[in-house]
Amino acid sequence: MMEWSATSATKAYLDTLKLCNNPKRQSESRKTPEPGSSEFVSALAAGMKSKLIVEVASGVSPSTIALAAAARETGGRLVCILPEPVLCESKRVIKDLGLKDLVEFRTGDPSELLHNYENIDFSLVDCKNDGYTRFLKLLAVNPRRSVVVANNLVGEKKGLEGHLRGMKEKVVVRSLKHPIGKGMEVTMIGRKEETHKKEGVGGFGRSGIGIRSCRSMKGTGGKSKWIVKVDEESGEEHIFRVPKSV
Repeated sequence: MMEWSATSATKAYLDTLKLCNNPKRQSESRKTPEPGSSEFVSALAAGMKSKLIVEVASGVSPSTIALAAAARETGGRLVCILPEPVLCESKRVIKDLGLKDLVEFRTGDPSELLHNYENIDFSLVDCKNDGYTRFLKLLAVNPRRSVVVANNLVGEKKGLEGHLRGMKEKVVVRSLKHPIGKGMEVTMIGRKEETHKKEGVGGFGRSGIGIRSCRSMKGTGGKSKWIVKVDEESGEEHIFRVPKSV
């Protein structure tokens, strides 16, 4: 059973802070839409001791760096699926940051490549990519315990919405909308018998990892309102953060 490690989460968080402020970073990777989101993602992936991490991206971004930092902490590997035209520059950025041995680049159509990866512990899909909903649905996640992050969900774009590949009975699916800023959805999957054992950091409870990690690692300076909605048909629980009124 995958346990939560506060030590690993903290180390990956601090490593990501350092890496994302490295002057060798590519200019494109500096465009972080939500300050603090990369550190949050890194801590989340490392804290749950993710071994297989998969990212679908348009190029190396702060999220890629964050996930590589998490993989370094857990002894895992990051598979980054991106377009062929950005491969050389992406490799250069990762090499300059000393992360070359942690990232496995794959180019081509994610719809064809994702079938090669099973039991994914942690995945992140950049929703600026065309066809991102199809990529989300093709993820073969680890049913024991896994996390799917849909990033850059802007406007009317929707995230996972329960379309998970290979899901069986006795699996709990809970989504956190906008745990930090806007445009991010974090979906946590786990077996019922295990999620009931764990509440708090590292668990999948209503007051679990997504909310508490956000509050402890990112000083928001005020309370947000959390709304919980349960899909009566699927039993999935969706948690939304609503910013405080000004």
